Amino acid sequence: MTKVERLRPEITPISDPLVHHDTNVQKCFVLDTNVLLHNPNAMFMFAEHEVILPLTVIEELDGFKGNNDDTGRNARQVIRELDKLRRKGRLFEGVPTNDHGGLLRVMRCDRQRPFDLDLSEADNRILSVAHYLKQQGRHTVFITKDINARVKGDALELNVEDFDAEKVDADWLYMGYDEMTLPGELIDTLYEQRLLPLEELEPYRVFENEWGEEVRLDLLANQCLILQDINDPSHTGLARVLAETEHLIPIAAPRKPVFGVAARNVQQIMALDLLLDDEIKLVSLLGSAGTGKTLLALAAGMHKVYKEQRYEKLLTARPIMPLGRDIGYLPGDKDEKLQLWMQPVFDNLSYLLSTRGTHLDQADSHTNEQRIESLMSEGKLVMEPLTYIRGRSIPHQFMVVDEVQNLTPHEVKTIVSRAGEGTKIVLTGDIDQIDNPYLDASSNGLSYLVERMKGKGLFGHVTLAKTERSILANLAAKML
Repeated sequence: MTKVERLRPEITPISDPLVHHDTNVQKCFVLDTNVLLHNPNAMFMFAEHEVILPLTVIEELDGFKGNNDDTGRNARQVIRELDKLRRKGRLFEGVPTNDHGGLLRVMRCDRQRPFDLDLSEADNRILSVAHYLKQQGRHTVFITKDINARVKGDALELNVEDFDAEKVDADWLYMGYDEMTLPGELIDTLYEQRLLPLEELEPYRVFENEWGEEVRLDLLANQCLILQDINDPSHTGLARVLAETEHLIPIAAPRKPVFGVAARNVQQIMALDLLLDDEIKLVSLLGSAGTGKTLLALAAGMHKVYKEQRYEKLLTARPIMPLGRDIGYLPGDKDEKLQLWMQPVFDNLSYLLSTRGTHLDQADSHTNEQRIESLMSEGKLVMEPLTYIRGRSIPHQFMVVDEVQNLTPHEVKTIVSRAGEGTKIVLTGDIDQIDNPYLDASSNGLSYLVERMKGKGLFGHVTLAKTERSILANLAAKML
């Protein structure tokens, strides 16, 4: 990785979906149902322009309102907001939504069928409204998160866009670490004094890139640095920007394995440093399959709960999002249903609780499953579906949430805002393996959190780069 590749420009998440539009002319933004299910506040995010909700969207929201997941909650919130607006005026005539001239209007789907679209399909009725507005000479933009709907809209020669109010540039996502070349004396000073003022690095933060442009390496709170001697490439160091200060501190791999797990590469050393620092309350680990993100998070959690007793319990959770076709309803109570969804977590815990020196004072005759059941019966180890997390307050716990790439930014906000006093939250995921049909690498909650939280003193992030699961897993990650 070159310096030019590492020195990414500051990425500001697009907070206004109209950023690419000329705001001199009021436009019509026709919203698809999935946009409102993704973000119930979407209809208020179009400044001085007119938001059109086809009547079919209202009908589809009515079908979702009974759900017990976020789609149901978001549908109910949209319906409540529409009811408030209805009291201000007739929705079919247009109701003001802000002081900038923005309007919201519900339109009936009784327009002439464009081309050969089958109007018995809800998507086609919504598209017919957008097509009608365009035929009337209005500057119309159809907003949807459904790729097929965007393809159909394009075929109708409509301006079609994804809802990008919460999108980030995944190609330039903050990695949590960077590299710097500097005199070896500074590296030695860092390790001797255990502290190095950032002002000492100033002359080495500015240099020319390959295009002859002067660039500056910005250092953020809890960002890690791989330091290399200018004169001796073999003389290196590892450091982290200490939050709320203007200093670097050295990073070193733990002298003893953390609950039986030792770091195998530089990024894992960085990850363990963040995971074991109690001053950092929110950590995100991003990486492909086999990079160790879940195992490291659970090992740190077990160490903090059982060895240091810094937290009262270890809480683990995963979103219920199947890969491929869903297998349907599962038998049993909540714990029995959850066991299949949580199997990846059980696999990692089983590895940690094997007789590899974890010293849990369990009899050797106990199986790993029996050890896990014992810890859960004691209440020290808790596994929860994210379905039941809304409204809770979680104090003094080490919380690990896996597969966060399948959550929306709103769902991630809901999880992080559950943290009570003394709680640490670790979010892990792989943005290249997303099973949610309405999310991608740029719009998922994990990417959004990384870009929004970077530089905050309570937050730390590392992108794990190397697969350590096995030689075969490493080959698969590279070749497949």
